[in-house]
Amino acid sequence: MGQYFIGVDSGTQGTKAVVMDGATGKIKSSATASYGLLPNLKAGAKEQNPKVWVAALEKTIMEAVAAAKIKASEIKGIGISGQQHGFVALDDKGTVIRPAKLWCDTSTVDEAETLLNRLGGLDSCLTLTGNGLPVGFTASKILWMKQCEPRNFARLATVLLPHDYLNFHLTGKARMEAGDASGTGLFNTRTRNWEPRCVDAVDADLASKLPPIDTTSSQPVGGLLPGVAARLGLEAGTLVSAGGGDNMMGAIGTGNTKIGVVTASLGTSGTVYAYSSRPVIDPRGEVAAFCDSAGGWLPLICTMNVTVATEMVKKAFRWDNDKLTAESSKVPAGSDGLLLLPYFEGERVPNLPFGRGVYFGLKSDNFTPGHMARAAMEGVALGLNYGLGRLKDLGLRPKQIRVTGGGAKNPLWRQILADVFDTEVIGLANAEGAACGAAIQAKWSFMLHRGERVRLQQITDAFVKTDASTLCQPKKANTKLYRSLQGVHNRLSKACAPVFPELPKVG
Repeated sequence: MGQYFIGVDSGTQGTKAVVMDGATGKIKSSATASYGLLPNLKAGAKEQNPKVWVAALEKTIMEAVAAAKIKASEIKGIGISGQQHGFVALDDKGTVIRPAKLWCDTSTVDEAETLLNRLGGLDSCLTLTGNGLPVGFTASKILWMKQCEPRNFARLATVLLPHDYLNFHLTGKARMEAGDASGTGLFNTRTRNWEPRCVDAVDADLASKLPPIDTTSSQPVGGLLPGVAARLGLEAGTLVSAGGGDNMMGAIGTGNTKIGVVTASLGTSGTVYAYSSRPVIDPRGEVAAFCDSAGGWLPLICTMNVTVATEMVKKAFRWDNDKLTAESSKVPAGSDGLLLLPYFEGERVPNLPFGRGVYFGLKSDNFTPGHMARAAMEGVALGLNYGLGRLKDLGLRPKQIRVTGGGAKNPLWRQILADVFDTEVIGLANAEGAACGAAIQAKWSFMLHRGERVRLQQITDAFVKTDASTLCQPKKANTKLYRSLQGVHNRLSKACAPVFPELPKVG
């Protein structure tokens, strides 16, 4: 009888479940479900109803298990990856009080500023938690509920993050782990526990509403509830691991569990991160000093607009992915001087919550769809490279960058990234980093639970493989050109920063 593990990645746009062979790490089957944001919200608000995640979770698990054609008894563990920072509010009966405010919600910018002032400013906040308090973090969303929806806040009994809520649905247990908790703005990443001064800055009674922390992320949350197991066709008591945020699970799924590996994730948002055996604190607060979901740390930069930019171009010109690549490939590196600041949803690094998209350098010979498309890819790459530069300033020395996520499938984009990063870029043999990472973590947790002594790195070294056919080496002429464009990109972002809040707000 085999041993199989389910990994689920619950994201902003959809959910994917995979069934992984516990002996080889190969993916036996997978299933997906799509969904969107709640419509007609105020400007900056981005929300989803957690019941949508639950429905997608159960649908994809059932479909993936059916496609794998294995027995329920062969499923030994389930791991959940979830979008970070979202605020799921439960009452004392475990019922969701209101839709979850998501990582990309920028409607709580005033509350983020209020909290930062209460804590004594950025330097004080960095001392307390290792992180700043960007608007995307969970803390400002909780304060927003307190100030804007006092009746709902009065019902609040438990604060969970999206992946924690799915764990709660599966097991009935409300827990958090250090990796995902790092992105709340309430968590001390040095001590790997809640920071009382930050918690009290939101509300004096908030501490009683925060779940206990698994500091190493190695312990299972619990076993699958009988009712949920019956609905899924699985065995009651099947182990559910701690899971983690999508970046933490993406790190595991890309083998980023040892020093020297760097991952760039190209999804709706973009991240660049690396494993560290110690906390890495950025005095500017731009690099997130996250814990990982394996007992180490994961210094990380996040940009809010990656495939957002290319999807907007595709929609505007009614293109598919092949057409996007074909038209962009006709345009030379640098897009003949056309540059995009892709801040369509505001931006986190650099910290521009009121940011807007800017096409700069338009002229008669580059005012074409192809130029706008390539400039979108390049603008995203330059934004990520700004963050990579901050990681390098703090000691990171990448020799190779592993790319994952939807954007990583585009060969032109991979080459642009290699040229902009001036570092070789390679994809993974299995592109579903976060879902695979969740399945690997479930295997690790299962082995430890049985008393086996194993390090997570041993599993990732055996299971995570790169795809040599995707390797892109930087082209020196392009790298020199992009180095110049990076300077323009950085200066333009800084110049536009005070202008963005002055633009008329819509909605």
